[in-house]
Amino acid sequence: MNRRGQHPANAQDHPRGVGAFLRGLAGAHDHDHGPAGTDPQLESSSRGIWALKVSLLGLAATASFQVVVVLISSSVALLADTIHNFSDALTAVPLWIAFVLGRRAATTRYTYGYGRAEDLAGVFIVLMIAASAGLAGWESIQRLISPQPISNLVWVMVAAIVGFAGNEAVAVFRIQVGREIGSAALVADGYHARADGFTSLAVLFGAIGVWLGFPLADPLVGLAITVAIVFVLKDATIQIWHRLMDASDPKLVEELATAAGGVVGVEAVDDVRVRWLGHRLEADLRVVVDEDLPTRQSHAVAEEVRHALFHIEPKLATLVVHVDPCGHSGGDQHAITEHHARPRGH
Repeated sequence: MNRRGQHPANAQDHPRGVGAFLRGLAGAHDHDHGPAGTDPQLESSSRGIWALKVSLLGLAATASFQVVVVLISSSVALLADTIHNFSDALTAVPLWIAFVLGRRAATTRYTYGYGRAEDLAGVFIVLMIAASAGLAGWESIQRLISPQPISNLVWVMVAAIVGFAGNEAVAVFRIQVGREIGSAALVADGYHARADGFTSLAVLFGAIGVWLGFPLADPLVGLAITVAIVFVLKDATIQIWHRLMDASDPKLVEELATAAGGVVGVEAVDDVRVRWLGHRLEADLRVVVDEDLPTRQSHAVAEEVRHALFHIEPKLATLVVHVDPCGHSGGDQHAITEHHARPRGH
């Protein structure tokens, strides 16, 4: 959906030239001054899918290498880390599907489109993190109860270092792209990968402890990994909860209200609401203008407000501005609907 509430037939934006290409990689985009038919929201979905493809390959390669080392070493800490790495890789699949689904045009049933699928994929990511924490903790407790010898410690250390490097690279990549396109689910998945990286370092410390003659270091580090995953779970849950509950940054609301109030012809700004739908922002607000202005001029003021706010926040995809007359001539301009009105939150 474009910012006029219409659904373009061809919504791909094709930047040209090296400079445009680099700006595209950085996530920058204009706010609708480009050629007709372009849609930055679809472009950002494509960028999210591209990020998932690249990170999925990276995590799959890292986890596959670790599986081999687990088989030859019997390290429970490395097993816990490998399980978490595979779960992290698998979370890319529902998120990929959500990005594809979110590109579909709105229908008469799904009038807001399918952007919420991305936030639902975030719920799946949270459940995967919880499952990996439970499995890693169970395996670690079993090894504490029934210790098993660990062999090929050097390979365990190598696998831990590879796990850290691979996960940190994927984390940086996912978080950067997720923030650029405004995807909470992709950012959460990035932090998930970062936690995997640090737990890989913990595996390294556990292997060193076993090498120094402390065999319980391996399952104890496995438990430490479980605790780390729980903290990641908490942060990811809060972030996805905010998206599902339409939470917004109060600073952004204030910035939009201030920008709208600075437009010539606007006498007051009220009822500013902002929410994320997938990785796009939607907003609506009310502005008060001189009641003696003709309809054409009142509409022009509203369009100036929209123009100003699209510059303030490039991720805004939809912005509705309701124009109220100032009422200096007296009388209640909303009297006819007053008995239908309810305070927000009721």
